[in-house]
Amino acid sequence: MIEWTDTVDAQDIPEGGVIEYVLDGEILALANYQQRVYVVEGICPHQGGSLGRGTLHASQPCLLRCPWHGWEYELNTGQHVSIPAVSIGTYETRIIDGVVQVRRQA
Repeated sequence: MIEWTDTVDAQDIPEGGVIEYVLDGEILALANYQQRVYVVEGICPHQGGSLGRGTLHASQPCLLRCPWHGWEYELNTGQHVSIPAVSIGTYETRIIDGVVQVRRQA
């Protein structure tokens, strides 16, 4: 079964910013770019850095950069920018009544 789950108010994620959110024990990174919210797995597969404490790449804002070693992931696909075998999970999102909802398997 697929369900939508509330996370944070959309206004809590600054434009061009990233925050960390824990949902039922799973760490997620929520990013806001051009008034669209992206949600991806929040732990970098390289060495476990918190992607929710990362940054959006200055010249390519749809890239999320890990704060530990600079690994970068495309927010739409979760794909690492230079290592094809590495990716992170992505989640479908929507905003209802100002709240970011994440679609996931129940």
